[in-house]
Amino acid sequence: MGVEQGGSSPLGPGGAPSLKGPGKHLLKPYLGTWRIILPGTPGVLPSVCLTLPPHQEVSSDGAPGAYPSKNKRTHLPTVWELESGAGVGRSFRGERKGGPWTFEERPGVKVVSAGKHCVLCGIVNKSEVYKDVLSEFVPLYQDFENFYTRNLYMRIRDSWNRPICSVPGAKFDILERVSYDYNWTFKYTGRIVNDVINMGSYNYLGFAENSGVCADAAAEITLKYGVGVCSTRREIGNLDKHEELEKLAAKFLGVDAAMAFGMGFATNSMNIPALVGKGCLILSDELNHASLVLGARLSGATIRVFKHNNMQSLEKLLKDAIVHGQPRTHRPWKKILILVEGIYSMEGSIVHLPDIVSLKKKYKAYLYLDEAHSIGALGPTGRGVVEYFGLDPRDVDIMMGTFTKSFGAAGGYIGGTKELVDYLRTHSHSAVYATSMSPPVVEQIIASMKCIMGEDGTTLGQERVQQLAENTRYFRRKLQEMGFIIYGNDDSPVVPMMLYMPAKIGAFGREMLKRNIGVVVVGFPATPIIESRARFCVSAAHTKEMLDTALNVINEVGDLLQLKYSRHRLVPLLDRPFDETTYEENED
Repeated sequence: MGVEQGGSSPLGPGGAPSLKGPGKHLLKPYLGTWRIILPGTPGVLPSVCLTLPPHQEVSSDGAPGAYPSKNKRTHLPTVWELESGAGVGRSFRGERKGGPWTFEERPGVKVVSAGKHCVLCGIVNKSEVYKDVLSEFVPLYQDFENFYTRNLYMRIRDSWNRPICSVPGAKFDILERVSYDYNWTFKYTGRIVNDVINMGSYNYLGFAENSGVCADAAAEITLKYGVGVCSTRREIGNLDKHEELEKLAAKFLGVDAAMAFGMGFATNSMNIPALVGKGCLILSDELNHASLVLGARLSGATIRVFKHNNMQSLEKLLKDAIVHGQPRTHRPWKKILILVEGIYSMEGSIVHLPDIVSLKKKYKAYLYLDEAHSIGALGPTGRGVVEYFGLDPRDVDIMMGTFTKSFGAAGGYIGGTKELVDYLRTHSHSAVYATSMSPPVVEQIIASMKCIMGEDGTTLGQERVQQLAENTRYFRRKLQEMGFIIYGNDDSPVVPMMLYMPAKIGAFGREMLKRNIGVVVVGFPATPIIESRARFCVSAAHTKEMLDTALNVINEVGDLLQLKYSRHRLVPLLDRPFDETTYEENED
């Protein structure tokens, strides 16, 4: 496809470029944008239409509409960045010269390269689809996701579902497996890979262990109560240990009452429908967990999505909801419920809770906070993002969290007012129909929670909370010094490292495992196809030697796979305390 120059304008006559080539590609203005039409082959490929946004840049010579210079890099900061900078809050932010690189933009060359692969895959997929259309039956698989699964996912399928055969602590053992048919099937060799450093489990405070006070307490309760309850709590499955756990959880959270559930995912998906329904409005962050999304859909309420951690987007939706009301009838909404998370598990970002609480009070909405990853991992005493920002727990209407991460157990909870908890006991599907929590699991939660609160007579819990904070800062800083692009806030133990290229997902996971480091790699559809990443989870159980070993391996594999994309590489400070404002721009 060629570009024909016309007139004195670099864009052709009248500022519009004309294209020439074998396919007679057309470039036409359309509603303030440019539309490229690529005719396909009749009966084989459809026509492709690409709509390009207009350039609003101003070149160095001030000519409007001209393309910017190559060295110019435009960044439009949000109001939050202008007022507070990147990070977690006005008192926690760490500004750097040149802008907040913690949320650094993806490199353009990688976007283009990954995009070319996506376009190629889409063309091949379309050709396969249109072949099937000519047959007698409608094809069963014709969307891109199925094409991705059949042709791309199978090539890197060995990066997931690896079986481990030990406690998922700071180190674990993994069963070796091989494939002789390109990952369609696996065969176990019988060999066990020992002492693999675990950088993927949500074991934030290190309570995933088979020895110690918590494990001994769970074993003792198993001998007394058994493993299962075999009933719901409304029948004869309500143990005294369940009552003890809920009272302890309410005390830990600083709320009037709390209720425990046997499954964290169901805590969201089964309780949100009990809180809102038809005639209600849910405002959901675009990066919310699947359990929140499913619960919102099951509720029957109207769902509107706001941009991730964007207070302007949220306030606009709140204003529209108040002004216009429900569609067609324009009646006021029965309820407006805001759904957010404390720490977002794929981004590592911390919610802007103070601003959300202000908006919630201003527009008389309800706030549902999912602290699955933040409870135990944030705050001076491990009480989550509410304590981290110094807020009153009563400012959050529904406090949700899980026991599967920081507590090393299973299940979830909801805390709030006594009226809220009493309502859920009779209206929640999970409370009415689900089997009670297993007694040893309950005891594991009680023992670990008492340890964090210091009610066991030791300072072990507080030491773990402090150790997690130190490990998180150290690990993030070292990765940034190496030149990797790291997402999230500085205090978040969830550390996403960007890979971008889908082909590097499998390569990174395999190379790390070869060097005895277990990591989690993430790709489409969990993330956008050009935002593949590796996600590290820092634990208080990690020693400095373990972290240094993992960092050295990451550095080696990063050089091997060329993963150091950052243009803002930190300068290591050897003789003085770390200063977050110091950085170095690489000309590369």
